[in-house]
Amino acid sequence: MEIELDQIGKKLAGLGLPGVILILMAASAGGSNAVVTATLSALGGPFGILGGIGILGLLGVLGDVLGGYGIEAVLKFVYKERSKNESVNSLVQEINNLPIKDELKTTLTNHISPEIFRDPTEPRIVDIVE
Repeated sequence: MEIELDQIGKKLAGLGLPGVILILMAASAGGSNAVVTATLSALGGPFGILGGIGILGLLGVLGDVLGGYGIEAVLKFVYKERSKNESVNSLVQEINNLPIKDELKTTLTNHISPEIFRDPTEPRIVDIVE
């Protein structure tokens, strides 16, 4: 039975994020089924392989939720909640170390503390008094 690469790609695209994770596990295992089985068992914890498959499904649902709201909205919510219990300066340092675009860093920084951190691209009005 010969399966074309396009068919494999379509079936894995239907699996979404869990499919990609499963492919990465299989590729890193060098094609060994034992390693994939052990990894799924480890992911599943006390529930074994079925638990690992369930975790992959949960990751798929989380990926859909992130895709629906957008990563920016999720990050804004997370950092706004964390700013209630943690110092804003430590959160700003953490945001600046994230591997994201500078625009998103500025947006997140302004969101958690808009009165301290201004957008440098925002024009300022200067009154000149003689």
